[in-house]
Amino acid sequence: MKEGTVKFFNDSKGFGFIKDSESDEEYFVHVSGLIDEVRQDDRVTFELKEGKKGMNAVNVRQA
Repeated sequence: MKEGTVKFFNDSKGFGFIKDSESDEEYFVHVSGLIDEVRQDDRVTFELKEGKKGMNAVNVRQA
């Protein structure tokens, strides 16, 4: 499990970005990859899965 912070999440469009705490990389997250509801600046844990345009955050939970 990776840890990070929700940098941005748009509820109406259903997507956002999570910044990895260790690498400072940003990963796309879609509402389908959420386990818990998230908001900007929330601390979360997540896994990565290969998507169409790179790695996506999945199984995203509140930390």
